[in-house]
Parts: sequence; structure tokens; C-alpha cells
Amino acid sequence: MTPAPATPALTGVRVLELGTLIAGPFCGRLLADQGADVIKIEAPDRPDPLRDWGQAEVDGHHFFWTVHARNKRCITLDLRSDRGRELLLELVDTADVVLESFRPGTLEKWGIGPDVLRARNPRLVVARVSGYGQTGPHSRRPGYASVAEAVSGMRHLNGFPDGPPPRTALSIGDSLAGMFAMQGVLTALFARDRDGGLGQVVDVSLAESCLALLESTIPDYSATGLVRGPGGTRLEGLAPSNLYRCADNRWLIIAANQDTVFARLCAAMGRGELVDDPRFATHTARGRHQDEIDAVVGEWAAQHDADALTDILETAGVVVGPVNTVAEVVQDPQFLARDMLVAHHDEALDADVLGPGVIPKLDRTPGSVRWAGSPRPGTHNTEVYTGLLGLSDDELGKLVADRIV
Repeated sequence: MTPAPATPALTGVRVLELGTLIAGPFCGRLLADQGADVIKIEAPDRPDPLRDWGQAEVDGHHFFWTVHARNKRCITLDLRSDRGRELLLELVDTADVVLESFRPGTLEKWGIGPDVLRARNPRLVVARVSGYGQTGPHSRRPGYASVAEAVSGMRHLNGFPDGPPPRTALSIGDSLAGMFAMQGVLTALFARDRDGGLGQVVDVSLAESCLALLESTIPDYSATGLVRGPGGTRLEGLAPSNLYRCADNRWLIIAANQDTVFARLCAAMGRGELVDDPRFATHTARGRHQDEIDAVVGEWAAQHDADALTDILETAGVVVGPVNTVAEVVQDPQFLARDMLVAHHDEALDADVLGPGVIPKLDRTPGSVRWAGSPRPGTHNTEVYTGLLGLSDDELGKLVADRIV
């Protein structure tokens, strides 16, 4: 007998997603992937700009929305109107989480700040994602990932010494904030169940999300005055762990900075004597002589094609991997085997396009991609307003005519 499909972990959790662009909606996507009923709310006259984001396009259609709005029910609602706010509060009565990513003070200006929402529903978790957080001298500033990455110190560590600090070609600050927001939501839901059903406010900043990833950069400076800078293709003090060009002009990452792995690399290179060389015998010594050991490994790597070198190093137990383009990623057997390349049926094209799979993976109550982002704002208006709130078709029609939804 085939076992019944498992119920996703967050089934029964309802999230009202307000706000636009990447960080908040990414949190919503992560929650929806695990089974939460995420209701995406857009203004009737101002759809989320994310609908038009993405570098590639087909007949004017872009693909950021296809992935980031997946598994969400999309409705329209004018939160600036009295009736719109009334309807939001009716939805709040049914919800566990309100997720918003407006500039701090916006909800309060509309009369629907966390105090109002939680007075209506004390169990509610209100997750707020902003550039700098809800308090502090910079809280009212608008915030984008590019600036958050810069002011946090993260951008300063990118690139090469004496060069301009580049971006990673991804909105890392937004994605980090989205992940921390999901962590905050789940933590607050756990605390709610433990503490007698009381919700709370989760305050997530893009800048602080980037700062949280700075490893030892801050204590290094605090204790010694060291201002860490960019390391180019490597991390200073970790060697050998770098990018090496092979005989066929392909690049491989070879990472053997741990003593035991370095010994395996030396054996694979036929340079066992390096293990006892005082310059390379320990992690600290190799860090101090990084250029020298990089030169040794680089000269050896240049004598082999990338595939052959990969086989040599994998057989030896050395950490190695190619620098893949997306064209290679979508054919990677490991990602394919773990369902990390999933078809999304894009209704705008009436065709399947690939997108990233669900992470993290749960073995008993796994998440899934159930549908792609809906192509039209308000796709689920009838389903939510008549099915969830019990409005009649005539009442919904009047709301549409009055441009409330």
C-alpha cells in the first residue's frame, strides 16, 4: 500500500504577506514552501514590482515572481482605505502571522500598527523586515540590499585589495533578511505555544542580517585593531583554499586547509615532503605562507584538465569542485537527485520553467512546490474574500467597483 502523502510541517499556519520586493516575499516563500497558507496582499493599483523583475524575459514576462510568489494565494486590497483596513483586520482574525516589509512607521501611519493588529488577535506574530530595523537613528531611512551589504561591512570584504568592492550579482542582503525573518517567525510561533498563546513582534533588519555573517571580523578589530579587507579569490589565512586554473582553462576550487586534508593533497601531488616543511606543516604556518603554497598547488593544477584533476582529488579525499554556470547547475546530478531543480508551471507562458527546490528538506513532513506565482494580481480574491471571509458575490463586486480590491 502506498503511504498517504505527509502533511507539510506548517500546514494550519496562516500568513498575511504585506510589502513588496525581495526580503519579505522571500520569507513568505520559505514559509509557503513548508505548507503555510500565505496570502499575498497587493494594492489594487500598485502590484508588487517583483512581478516585473528578472533579467530574462519572454514576451515581456519575467521570472522572479514565478519563484518568489510560488505556493501563495494572491489577493488585492487597498490598505490606505477605511474599508480595506477593516477587511485586513477580518483577515487578521484568522491569521497566525502578519509579514510586512514597508518602511518603519508605514503601518502605524495607516492605523494598523502591531499594537492594533495584536489587540485584535493577541496570538498574532508580526514580522517586520526593513533596511535598518524599527528603532535607532536610521530606522526611517529606506533600505535596499546593496546599501545594507555596504553599511554592514560585508561589501568591504568583497573583491580584490585596492579595487572597488563588487556585488555578488545577487541581492544577498535581501535573502539573508528573508531567512532571518523566517527563523524569527518560527521562533515566535514556538514561544507562543509555550507561553500561553501570546504572539510578539519580530524585527529584522537587512543591515543587521548582513552584519550577523561577519564571522570574527568584529572581535578581530575589537581585540587587535585589525581591519580585515578583501581577499580576492581566497580567504586570508586559510591555505590552500583557492581557485586554480587547469590545463583546459577551466577553474576548480581546491580546499585543503585542514591538516589531514592537506596531507592527502600532498600525497596526490606526489609532494609528501611538504607535510613536514615548516612553512606548511600547520594551519597557521600555511596561512602565513599562503602565496607560496598557492603557487605550488597552482603549478600542479595547471598540468591537468579539470575533469582529470577532479577525479584525482576526489579519489584522494580532497575537497574539490568546479565553478559552475547556471547551464551546468541545471544538469548537476547531485541537485537533480535531491529535487533541487523543480518544474514550475508558469501560467503566463502556459509552460514549465525550472526553479530552485525546497530547502530545508524534512524527512517526515516535507515541503513542496505546489504552484508557481500567479500571473495576475487578485487571482485568489474570490477564494479568499468569499470562501474565507464569507462575503457575497455582490459584496465582492462592490469592493471591486470601489477599487478597494
